[in-house]
Amino acid sequence: MSIINKFESYLSFSQAALDIKARRVQIISENIVNASTPGFKAKDIDFAKLLNQHMANSRQSQDGSAGGGRVSVQDIQSSTYYRVPLSPSVDNNTVEIGVEQAKFGHASSDYQASLQMFESKLSGLFKALRGE
Repeated sequence: MSIINKFESYLSFSQAALDIKARRVQIISENIVNASTPGFKAKDIDFAKLLNQHMANSRQSQDGSAGGGRVSVQDIQSSTYYRVPLSPSVDNNTVEIGVEQAKFGHASSDYQASLQMFESKLSGLFKALRGE
């Protein structure tokens, strides 16, 4: 295994988590934007299912690499589901703005924490390469 493959393997989990969390923030934003669109169905991503699926695929990779750390669009679409509203609306819109705002705040802070963890990993990697 080359040094590049080792770096990819080391960083792939964080990269995959960032990809998924960024897409989740985008989906929740789309829900908020469409809060007054009649018939719009609120969506979300099953993060745990998607990340477990991605990591399982990475382990099964034939060439020993971590799959480049990227999550495919098809994988994200397959783990996207429609949310069931707590109180349905008359126009069949399933977006509940209070719920979406809370989920957006949580998803944004999750993304920020993952980004800081990724930056910390990179910083540690560069320090190791420089011999600090």
